[in-house]
Amino acid sequence: MPLPPFTSIVEALPETVPFVGPEAIERQTGIATRARIGANESGFGPSPRVIAALRNAAPDVWTYPDPENHALRTALAKHVGVANEEIAVSEGIDGLMGLLVRLFIAPGDIVVTSLGAYPTFNYHVAGFGGDLRFVPYRQFHEDPEALAAMAHQTNARMVYLANPDNPMGSFWPASDIERFINAVPETCLIVLDEAYLETAPDQGPPLDTDRPNLLRLRTFSKAYGLAGLRCGYAIGNRRLAGAFNRIRNHFGVNKLAQVAALAALDDQAYLQHAVTAIAAARSRIAQIARDNGLAPVPSATNFVAIDCGSDGLFAVRVLEALGKQGVFVRKPAAPGLDQHIRISAAPGRELDVLSDALPLALRRAHSAA
Repeated sequence: MPLPPFTSIVEALPETVPFVGPEAIERQTGIATRARIGANESGFGPSPRVIAALRNAAPDVWTYPDPENHALRTALAKHVGVANEEIAVSEGIDGLMGLLVRLFIAPGDIVVTSLGAYPTFNYHVAGFGGDLRFVPYRQFHEDPEALAAMAHQTNARMVYLANPDNPMGSFWPASDIERFINAVPETCLIVLDEAYLETAPDQGPPLDTDRPNLLRLRTFSKAYGLAGLRCGYAIGNRRLAGAFNRIRNHFGVNKLAQVAALAALDDQAYLQHAVTAIAAARSRIAQIARDNGLAPVPSATNFVAIDCGSDGLFAVRVLEALGKQGVFVRKPAAPGLDQHIRISAAPGRELDVLSDALPLALRRAHSAA
């Protein structure tokens, strides 16, 4: 008996997972992961208050979570200085991206992003039939001026910019982002991904929820150390934030995620401790790179991109040689960026493993050339 047909959009898409996790690599190779430093997670973990709150909340997981995320939205609104109705909460920034594309992009609508930028955004756009248009990076940075110009030229419905950037870790000051926002047409929704804002030199332009075409995305996955619980939030005017209620999974943010996010937000001292530890780890990663004749890219995130000094194929060989030693890292795939590997900030024991493994990985990569 034949299966019911998929939609024409879905029929044309591959069955794919945008990221290969260390668990999949272990299953494929049988090599245990010794250093998990490839997924931009925080190896420093969540606040002890979060752990205690999760332990206390565990007996109540038989109850549904609050579908309005009211306590968390209220706390977030107070934290950033906007109204409760100007906050939307979902299953991480990835979940918010999928909802945003569903809200605004019909088949054939043009969406502008950078070639090599965060791939999950592209995954959602493709899944709803959007027409992706790409702007090259300017060295290690996304190019705000070119993104705004492309939005004008194509009459785009949406433009995406991450600041700080993933996968390169680069950063534009608030003044540059403000110019970008003002340069984008009013008819185009600006998706400003601020997943790594807590580790950045500044906190971006002042929040302006009166602007109808700007949505800022933030998360508890990075500096707060809650990647496994999936909780992110959007800041925008009431119409934008409220629109998520039309289509979101109202029980999508589970009870423990809500509890953990509230406890994390309440412990800003631990957040600053984590940010300091991340900065120290970035410095050590950069030094490990330099000690091996490689060039680190200055980073405002919780990871460091490292130029392997050759082309993308050589960087793949370095990545594979590290993997054979149980060191999980990732790399960009886009031309112009693909000569880099990317190392997540982590405690000293994992960076000790990297320090030991990288020289051998480089020798193996050179010998295989």
